Amino acid sequence: MMPPEAMPAGPTRTLAAFAAGLTRAAIPDAVFRRAEDLFVDWAGSALAGRPARAVQAVDRFAAAMGPGDGPSEVLISGRRTSPYFAAMVNAAASHVAEQDDVHNGSVFHPAAVVFPPALATAQAIGGSGEALMVAAVAGYEVGVRIGEYLGRSHYRIFHTTGTVGTIAAAAAVGRLLGLDAEAMNHAFGSAGTQSAGLWEFLRDAADSKQLHTAHAAAAGLASAWLAREGFTGARAILEGGQGLAAGMSSDADPARLTDGLGSRWATAETSFKYHASCRHSHPAADALLKAMRDHDLRPDQIDGVTALVHQGAIDVLGQVTVPETVHQAKFSMGSVLGLIAHGGTADLATFETVLDRPEVAAFRDRVVMVCDPEVDAAYPRRWIGKVAVTTVDGRRIEVRVDEPKGDPGNSLTREEISAKATALARFGGFDNSADALVARLWTVADAERIGMLL
Repeated sequence: MMPPEAMPAGPTRTLAAFAAGLTRAAIPDAVFRRAEDLFVDWAGSALAGRPARAVQAVDRFAAAMGPGDGPSEVLISGRRTSPYFAAMVNAAASHVAEQDDVHNGSVFHPAAVVFPPALATAQAIGGSGEALMVAAVAGYEVGVRIGEYLGRSHYRIFHTTGTVGTIAAAAAVGRLLGLDAEAMNHAFGSAGTQSAGLWEFLRDAADSKQLHTAHAAAAGLASAWLAREGFTGARAILEGGQGLAAGMSSDADPARLTDGLGSRWATAETSFKYHASCRHSHPAADALLKAMRDHDLRPDQIDGVTALVHQGAIDVLGQVTVPETVHQAKFSMGSVLGLIAHGGTADLATFETVLDRPEVAAFRDRVVMVCDPEVDAAYPRRWIGKVAVTTVDGRRIEVRVDEPKGDPGNSLTREEISAKATALARFGGFDNSADALVARLWTVADAERIGMLL
């Protein structure tokens, strides 16, 4: 077998070395501050997941399998357990409200798979707030690049957050554990061989999406901790002949793996989710809202809406025709636009009513999606919103939005992030403590030692 020092330095090894060597001094202040923003935004989503049946099932499983006490915190309950099971439950909770962040170019939701294992590990080893944020940046930078590398063909079948998330989690945890470049490379190999997550669950309104993030966070955490113990993994798990791209992509672009490492900060490119639905519905939702406001339209004046979208939106949202659950409705373009038309919002509380509103169902049936060449060509780098509205009096109104609310060029302020996180925490049942909790989240990066958040 070829010794490690004699092996060519491929992109997996380069990425691993970057994650292992990342320091606070190397991260621009604006990027570090954005990591703080993303942390607060993530925590709100994790707390909002508390009432979800699927999340409660994962929590009961973790309580049955894991220790009854430990150094790491389960956010939905305040229960303490091992880092592995805390990461699992917190990751499952992070991805059910559909308000966790997303990186456009990779179509990857980093927070749900990076912060849960990183926080659980930081609590276990007594890491600082600064170390937590540096680790998160490592996870974001690695995960985004792998998502971009695997390309559109991967996302058509695989849920990128579940697949790429294992390695992003390993990068964040490995950085906290102080893995060197060689051990980080092994952690990537172990994480990559466990990558999983298929979109088929959308057809059945199944709970798999929560399992995707739970598994990715726990598997990535385990891979990094095992690497610390000398456990080895494939050194070319991404580009190897039987690696991730070989099995999961037909359009992989190796140049994306090391694109601008250390100069282009994908963390700062990450978008916040404004609506409580699948991100693919957001551009059209913003465009319809603009059309109704600019032309003073009421929903009863609208005969039909054509959402002009990229093919990825059709691949994902096209699987849901008549939603059976609230969560499935978040993947229904017609349901999202129906909520926008009948109230101007598709927030978390509004979605709880979606299945009981006949006017929304009726509007849903008047919505179609069509792949638009301009929108499709720009995707995934840009998510343009375009709708064509036909009115009952025969008019055709076409509206576009170039940057949906939450994108880097149309981002949320810290005040808006706080308001969003507070509302999410209250939705999760933290009514009396939401304001104080969110205020405390903003101070985590300054902590000398990460303690319990609740």
